[in-house]
Amino acid sequence: MTTAVIPPGGKGAEARTEGTDWLSAIPFLLFHLVPLLAFVTGMSLKSLVLAAVLYVTRMFFVTAGYHRYFAHKTYSMNRVAQCLMAIGGITAAQKGPLWWAAHHRAHHRYADTDRDPHSPRGGFWWSHVGWILSREWKGTDTSLITDLTRYPELRVVDRLQWLGPWALGVLCYVIDGWTGVVVGLAWSTVALWHATFSVNSLAHLIGRRRYATPDDSRNSWLIALATLGEGWHNNHHHYPMAARQGFRWWELDISFYVLKLLQGLGITRGLKKVPAKARVSRLIGSAASAASAAKAKAVEAAEVAKATAAGAAVKAKDTAAAAAEAATAHCRVTPATGS
Repeated sequence: MTTAVIPPGGKGAEARTEGTDWLSAIPFLLFHLVPLLAFVTGMSLKSLVLAAVLYVTRMFFVTAGYHRYFAHKTYSMNRVAQCLMAIGGITAAQKGPLWWAAHHRAHHRYADTDRDPHSPRGGFWWSHVGWILSREWKGTDTSLITDLTRYPELRVVDRLQWLGPWALGVLCYVIDGWTGVVVGLAWSTVALWHATFSVNSLAHLIGRRRYATPDDSRNSWLIALATLGEGWHNNHHHYPMAARQGFRWWELDISFYVLKLLQGLGITRGLKKVPAKARVSRLIGSAASAASAAKAKAVEAAEVAKATAAGAAVKAKDTAAAAAEAATAHCRVTPATGS
C-alpha cells in the first residue's frame, strides 16, 4: 500500500508543486463524455430505473459506508458486513475505502486550513475535484487508519478498487446492453461523483451555519437531498461521531434511516447518538438565542413549579396546624366521662 504523509506545508495554491496525475485525470475527464452517447444508444425505461437504483444504492455505500463507518466509525458491523460495505463502496468509482477514510480523517483534523486536502479556500475547482486528480493526494497515509489496515480483506478490496466499476459495467451490459452502460452506469456515476464532491466544495461555501465550528462547514437541505443526508455538514463538523447528521426531526437523513432499519435487522449495531449537551453547545445567531430562550423558559417553569410546590406545602402545614389546634381545643372543653 502506498503511503503519503500529510504534507507539512499544506496544499495551498502556492504549495501544489506536484501537479495533476494525468494518468488518472484523462480517463476521469473523458468519462464525462460517455453520457452523451445516449444520443446513439437511446434510452429505455429499464436503463432509467437502473440509473436511479445505482445512484441511490452507491450513494448509500459512500455516505453510510465510506463516510460514517470507515472514516468515523459511528456504528459497528461484523467483518462480513464490513467487507460487503467496502465492496459496495468501490462500485462508486471513488477509490478504495482505506484511501477514502484516510483522506477524510485528514480533512477533519485540518479542516479549512492549509493542510486540509480539499478546502474551498484553495479554490472551488480544487475542493470539488482538483485534489482528487492531484499527485499530492494520490497515496494513502496509513498512520491515520491503523484500525482499518489490520483487516487483510479491506486491504485487498482497497488494492483492487478498480474492479468494482468494471464489474458493474458488465452487469449493466447484461441487464440492458449498451443503453444500460451509457444511461444506467455512466449517467448515475457522473451524477454520483458531483453530488458527493459537492459536500467537499459547496457545503463549505453555501448554506446556513448553526454551530460555531472552526471551519467553514454549512448546512444545505439541497445537498442533503442529493446525498441522502450528507448536506447537514455543519452539524457533522460540530459532532462528527454521530451516525445521524440531521440533528433536527425535519433534517432529512435517509442514510441514517436505512442504518436504523439495518440495526433492527441485526446488520448494524451501536449507532452513536448526538448527546443533548452537544446539540446546544457552540450555537450561533438565532439558534443560540432560541436555545437561550428555551433554557430561560425551562428555568422559569421550574421556578414556578418550585414556588407552587412550596406554597402547597405551606398551605398543607397550616391546615394541619389548624386541625391540630382545633382538636386540642375540643379536648379541653369536653368533660371526661367515667363509670
